[in-house]
Formats: sequence, C-alpha cells, structure tokens
Amino acid sequence: MLGIGKNIRLERIIDRNTGKTVIVPMDHGVTMGPIKGIVDMRDMVNEIAEGGANAVLGHIGLPLHGHRRHGRDIGLILHLSGSTVWAPDPNAKVLVNTVEMALKIGADAVSVHINIGAESESEMLKDLGQVSVTCHEWGMPLLAMMYTRGEKFSDKLPVEGIRHAARIAAELGADIVKISYPGSKDAFEEVVKGCPIPIVIAGGEKAEDDRQVFQIIKDSMIAGGAGVSIGRNAFQHEKKIAMVRAICGIVHEGISVDKAIEILNA
Repeated sequence: MLGIGKNIRLERIIDRNTGKTVIVPMDHGVTMGPIKGIVDMRDMVNEIAEGGANAVLGHIGLPLHGHRRHGRDIGLILHLSGSTVWAPDPNAKVLVNTVEMALKIGADAVSVHINIGAESESEMLKDLGQVSVTCHEWGMPLLAMMYTRGEKFSDKLPVEGIRHAARIAAELGADIVKISYPGSKDAFEEVVKGCPIPIVIAGGEKAEDDRQVFQIIKDSMIAGGAGVSIGRNAFQHEKKIAMVRAICGIVHEGISVDKAIEILNA
C-alpha cells in the first residue's frame, strides 16, 4: 500500500502525462534571507502556480506563511536540511525537519541537500540514508540535491564528480536527484546514463541571458533530463509568470528556444 501512496504523491509533482517536472525552489530564505522575489512568499507562489509549475520547494515556513487557499493548485516539497551563509562552514547542511512533519502538513515530497566533497560529507550522507529509509517506510517521495563542493573539486563543474553525486542519490534510495548542469549536452547525457532515477537540473544564480537559460534547459531535456529545479531565474525574473510558462513549454511540450522567447515576450 505504501508503494501506491508514493506513486500518488509523485504524480502531484511530476506530470503524469509527460513524466517531467518543473520545480521552483524557494528555500533560499534560510540560506540567504528574504532575497528579491521571496520577500512575500504567498504572492510568489501565486505567480509560480499561475505559470504552470508542478511544485514549489521550501522550508516549513513556505506552507505556514505562503499557503493561499485559492488559485491554481501546485505540489509542495518540504525541504529538510539547511545552513546559512554566515556559518563557519556554509556547506555543512544539517537536518532541520522530519519526514513525519512533512506528512502532517500535507507535503507531496521531501528534499535534502548534500554537498559531496565537503568536510561534513559523511554526516550529510548519514542524514540522506536515514531520511531515505523513513521515506520508504511511509511512501514519501525523496528529492536529493547533490552538489560537488570542497577542495577536491578545483573545477567548478567537474563532470565525473557530478556523475558520482547523481549516482549516490540513486544508490541511497532517492526518487529524484537535482544536480548542477555539467556544462554541455554530451556531458549531461553521460550523467543520465549512470543514474537510474529522474534527474532535474539546478538553475543557479540569476542569469542575465534568458536565451542561455532556455538553451541549457532544452539541451538537458534532449539529453534525457526529467525537468528542472530553477529558483532565482524564475522568482527573480521581471516576467515571472511568463518565464515559468516558457520553461514549462520546453520541459513538457518540447518547444524550441525561439518559441520560449516568444512566450516570454508576449
């Protein structure tokens, strides 16, 4: 019975027809504070939902202070780990919530953040394993955010490290993995080949070139990606609804980059 529970929840965050997803993470308030775009969480969720995103992701403050009681429905992923930019080691993520709490508040999935290569990697892997076990016990989907951080990764986007990080998420029981885009379609295809679970790409810092953002998304989808988890390039955009709508068009409908630009400028 727990298997069907997980499948039902997954269909709330992954489109059942396309098998793809557009997630807009809004967990930045813990890490960086009330940055542009998420000062008012309720208004931002409204715009993200109106654009057609499948889910928003955030800490418990998101449903507590951002639940709207109206408008288009949207999936909720509760983020369980955190750190701040002020910490001696911002890469050291700790658990700040539980799977059981996610179930109580009606979340459709949970997520954890792991920094492979960080000094506290072993503790974060332990947390990932424990959360994974609990998720399987309760039929709760798990998204693992896997990043390559630390002294051993001198290159900003080490492909082998990203491939390894994605595989770790699958090996430890995650249902979806979020990674940084490794820089090219061919490199991303190699990551996909080595990972048996759906992969979504992170958006990173706010970009100035919308076409470049769209091209990366398009290339990742061609290479076998399952969608995106893009925050600042969505909620900090001047045309938030149109931006999300254009991203959804690429992910779910396979539209071209040129068509996405048309949607954005309409």
